Amino acid sequence: MNIWRTSKISLRALSRNKMRSFLTALGIIIGVGAVIAMISIGTGAKTAVEERFKAMGTNLLFVRAGSHDFRGLSGGSGTFTNLKEADAQAIQDQCDAVSYVSPNVNTRAQVVYGNKNWNTSIQGVGDKYPLIRNWDLTDGVFFDEAQVHSASKVCVLGNEVKTNLFEFEDPVGQVIRIKKIPFRVVGVLKSMGESGGFFNRDDMIAVPYTTVQKKLAGIDYIGSIDVSAVSASQTSEAQRQIEDLMRVRHKIAPGAQDDFSVGNMSDIAQGAEQSTQILTNLLGGIALVSLMVGGIGIMNIMLVSVTERIREIGIRMSVGAREKDILLQFLTEAVTLSVIGGALGIALGVGASQLMSQIGGWRTVVSSGSIILAFLFAASVGVVFGFYPARKASKLDPIEALRYE
Repeated sequence: MNIWRTSKISLRALSRNKMRSFLTALGIIIGVGAVIAMISIGTGAKTAVEERFKAMGTNLLFVRAGSHDFRGLSGGSGTFTNLKEADAQAIQDQCDAVSYVSPNVNTRAQVVYGNKNWNTSIQGVGDKYPLIRNWDLTDGVFFDEAQVHSASKVCVLGNEVKTNLFEFEDPVGQVIRIKKIPFRVVGVLKSMGESGGFFNRDDMIAVPYTTVQKKLAGIDYIGSIDVSAVSASQTSEAQRQIEDLMRVRHKIAPGAQDDFSVGNMSDIAQGAEQSTQILTNLLGGIALVSLMVGGIGIMNIMLVSVTERIREIGIRMSVGAREKDILLQFLTEAVTLSVIGGALGIALGVGASQLMSQIGGWRTVVSSGSIILAFLFAASVGVVFGFYPARKASKLDPIEALRYE
């Protein structure tokens, strides 16, 4: 019996019970659709995380003060006030794997312009801050080194602050008040959106860190130092150089606990990528379980079909059908159900992914690899779970089959 004739006979047999065939294939449809949808969600989340870290710069490092211990009580990371402007300058001058450095001092304040006001984060930074963070401006300029040294009362607005204070008005050249002190707006930063869903990076105002120290916070230390390595491949070397330099500057004895910490953005990005990959695998595994349940449904229905068609099998054997012909027929029926279910499941999965993207605002990425994988798995389910019923049908005794009522 050739494949074409076997396929025709299988389709004719399946069409006799259309509803049962559809319900059998439904398990595969849902399983394949779930696999594609779940993988697209996981891949979309992974891509979004990668893009966010790439936008921030994979050669970015953070130097922060360590924890402050007093009589056994720890204040946590960042509570030391031992980072100075001289530390940032030393990193810039003595670490050859470092490209740019920006001291940081942060505070919050109510900002006023005309009859409008907005509470936002005031980030005191250096003039190299936009280069380190890969952050472009949409209007105006960023403050320069001379304005940092002179503690000028100038600022650059985040997009969220610009929208809330100025709406459609051009803010460059205007004067706003931060803690009742007038600041001249010199530029507007490009919108960067949320950072991992925790805070809005556009809801901030960049001010020279010296201005924050002297006129807004009244301090002589800095909270952290942003560092840009020469290249992404040099981040580990830059981190080592910074750690060695800081231990010398802060007179930390060998084996003693550091009073600072150096974070590597590439390590953070790698950890986030691994987390999203675990999420993708978890979602895909859950979806594969539903596909396996669909395969069990196919086996169950095919066993029922064999029982119902024992007399038909006996007649076919009596007129010359061989074991392999019967095996091939029932196996083809199972695979046909899986393939049709797989095709419909692909359409369902792609449609569900697009729907979640449009309605839920989720980032989804439907890859050709996930479609091919789901389809091949669906076909494999038909072969694996259809083989036992097909073999059982092929092993029937023709005489006993003809006697079956």
